[in-house]
Amino acid sequence: MRKIGLLSDTHGTVDLRILNFFAECDEIWHAGDIGNLETAEILSGIKPLVAVHGNVDDYRVRSLYPEIIRFRCEDVDVLMMHIGGYPERYEAKALRLIKEKAPGLFISGHSHILKAGYDKHFQLLHINPGAAGNSGIHQVKTAVRFRIHQQNISQLEILEISRK
Repeated sequence: MRKIGLLSDTHGTVDLRILNFFAECDEIWHAGDIGNLETAEILSGIKPLVAVHGNVDDYRVRSLYPEIIRFRCEDVDVLMMHIGGYPERYEAKALRLIKEKAPGLFISGHSHILKAGYDKHFQLLHINPGAAGNSGIHQVKTAVRFRIHQQNISQLEILEISRK
């Protein structure tokens, strides 16, 4: 069993309350717009970090973290990218990859809106953890944690922190 902490759109800041929320996690996954190397170093200093770069990330972040990553966690095929869209409205690159071979879990960020739901058409779980940083349109910083055991994804929990 793996306990995963998931966030996106930190834009160069990490709230201590999010780090506390991830304290019992085995790994941290970041769905892009990390913001800077210092933020990635903070996260990777806490737990192993699996991340993709986003559209605001500079060449240093892009040199360390890919645009798209596909990997296995337990028995779940995971596809993660920053700009991916949502079920029935996937971005073109995401749709192509999903049509080629649908993952069990598709993670994207970018919108700053937390959404999680099951895509019946492609039989996958989609999670967008919203935005964990201080930059953007969102009024609430969000992060997600969940468990993966074999092929099961469970115990999805959400942290919400007001930006006020």
